[in-house]
Amino acid sequence: MSQTAFKCLNMKILYKTIHILRSTMVAIMGITLGKKMPEVVGADVADKTGNRHLGIIEFPVPVLKGNMKELKAIREKLYEPEFSDLTVVDFSDLAQGCKAYDEFIEKMGSTAEQELKYLGLTICGTKKKVNKLTGSMPLLR
Repeated sequence: MSQTAFKCLNMKILYKTIHILRSTMVAIMGITLGKKMPEVVGADVADKTGNRHLGIIEFPVPVLKGNMKELKAIREKLYEPEFSDLTVVDFSDLAQGCKAYDEFIEKMGSTAEQELKYLGLTICGTKKKVNKLTGSMPLLR
C-alpha cells in the first residue's frame, strides 16, 4: 500500500498584512480537501476529562513556499495524465477577488486557465508523485 503524502504549496508573501490572507487561503483549501477526502480526517477523540474534540487530519501537512511561476508550472503538470490520480485544490487570484461563490462560478466560466495566477495549491496523493512535483521546494517558515 502506498504512503499518502499531502503538501500545501503557498506563494511566498513578504508583507505582514498578507499573512491573514495566506492563512485564510490555506484554511479554504483545507476545507475543500476535507470535503473531497473525508477519509483523511481521523475519528473524534476525548480528552482526560471526557470532553470531545473533532478529529484532525491523520498525517503531517508540510506547507511549502514557492513563487507564482513555480506554482503555475506545478499546476500545469497536474493536468497531465500521470498525475490524474492526485487530489488538487487550487486557489487563484480570481478566487481571492470574489465576494460570493456565484461570482466565482461566473468569472471562472469566462476565464482561460492560462490567465489564472495561482496563489496556492494543495496536493494529496502518493508520496512518490507528490514529491516528484514538490521535492525541491523549501518549507514555509
